[in-house]
Amino acid sequence: MPIKIHRPTTSARRKSSVQDFSDVTKTKPEKSLILIKKEFAGRSNGKIAVRHRGSGNKRYIRDIDFLRDKYDIPARVTAIEYDPNRGARIALLVYRDGEKRYMLAPQGVEVGSVIVSSKEKADIVPGNRLPLDKLPVGITVHSIELQPGKGGQVAHAAGSGVQLMAVEGKFATLKMPSGEIRMFPKECSATVGLVSNPDWRLVRWGKAGRMRHRGIRPTVRGKVMNPVDHPHGGGEGKHPIGLKHAKTPWGRPALGVKTRKPKKTSTALIISRRPKK
Repeated sequence: MPIKIHRPTTSARRKSSVQDFSDVTKTKPEKSLILIKKEFAGRSNGKIAVRHRGSGNKRYIRDIDFLRDKYDIPARVTAIEYDPNRGARIALLVYRDGEKRYMLAPQGVEVGSVIVSSKEKADIVPGNRLPLDKLPVGITVHSIELQPGKGGQVAHAAGSGVQLMAVEGKFATLKMPSGEIRMFPKECSATVGLVSNPDWRLVRWGKAGRMRHRGIRPTVRGKVMNPVDHPHGGGEGKHPIGLKHAKTPWGRPALGVKTRKPKKTSTALIISRRPKK
């Protein structure tokens, strides 16, 4: 998907870009596969639970099939659609028995492609889904299960992919997009290929109005607040935060502090952590 740059007719247009939707073949979603997305505006029981979230355009949730449990039944891609809830494109599948489902569209899958999900054997082409121990070492996959039969949970973002490095014993070793190397049970399934729409991260939103459409409200720096509102607040004019380390609005350490629980069970599966910036 190329990025489209407008003529700089205004200061906002000069600094913004938009997606080129030439890869989208269907504009309206499948009615049987959408749900109404309720708007809570970042609040819980009337109180702000998530700051800087609210408003935004109304959206429908597309019911994405992350499990792909119709095994050994070929499905034909009938449409590539835009999903407002994610950066990647989604593909509408029609199975041989007539059932329709959505899936994350891998890069290279087009209308008319035939894909299949299997536990034993399938062609190694983008879109097909197989257990990790049935895939060749070195291949790039996405939508990986953390536990067998739970559905894809890892590598859903536009353009992301995970490299299968080895399969030994009960586990398969994969290299994550962050650089982290960790093990997954070899029975976990994964989809072959990269996630579609890799240029999505290159979009420059340009102005506050476009962010409001996405449901993101204005964000104010803590250092320009009053001391009652933020630990960084107070002082005269432009000043430093007056603290040795940055803090969150609730007084906890921020910026670079490890947030992973030290006794998390999956820590034993991590071979090497992602490199430090």
